[in-house]
Amino acid sequence: MSSPQTLSEEERRIVAFWGADCAERVLGLFEAEAPDRTGPRDAIARARAFARGELATARAIRLRFAGGSSARDVSPPAAAAARAAGQAASIAHMGAHALGAAAYAAKAAGLAAPDPSKAIREEIRWQLRHMSAATKAALRKLPPVGESTSGPLGPGLLAFGLLGAIIREIQASLADPRHSLREEWPTDGRERTRPRKR
Repeated sequence: MSSPQTLSEEERRIVAFWGADCAERVLGLFEAEAPDRTGPRDAIARARAFARGELATARAIRLRFAGGSSARDVSPPAAAAARAAGQAASIAHMGAHALGAAAYAAKAAGLAAPDPSKAIREEIRWQLRHMSAATKAALRKLPPVGESTSGPLGPGLLAFGLLGAIIREIQASLADPRHSLREEWPTDGRERTRPRKR
């Protein structure tokens, strides 16, 4: 039996458009630091090709880890942007990765802004406004983050800290369009520092 985080192939193609849009909004954060590294842009292109039906599911799944090292040796905002692209490329495998793409995109926006909480809220608001009715319907089928162990929304990176908080807010907004996004977001303060070169 498949995981409830998978969604049908048709639903994964629908949410792949949105996940790619979310990731592409912050792609400039990565490309400003690593203009010669095309992994994240290529990942977004694969997500769009999958969404349009131009890339078979099996091939998209095999390619989802291509360029996975893009998040190394860049600032935290650029790394989060690269991870958003990687999550978008993984939607072919499991639809829940669309929420991962959105969460990493909002995190990237927050890390790059002077007012992180405001930037995260604005990014989530954009994400919610740019969901088609079909995208909303598909994403509503996903289990709440942290409750299903078989997939990206299980008890892993996407379920905790800032990423988990972002996904919970998106899911709460999908369940109740009148939901008010939180004002403050969790952070440990270390995410803004530049990584040490090895």
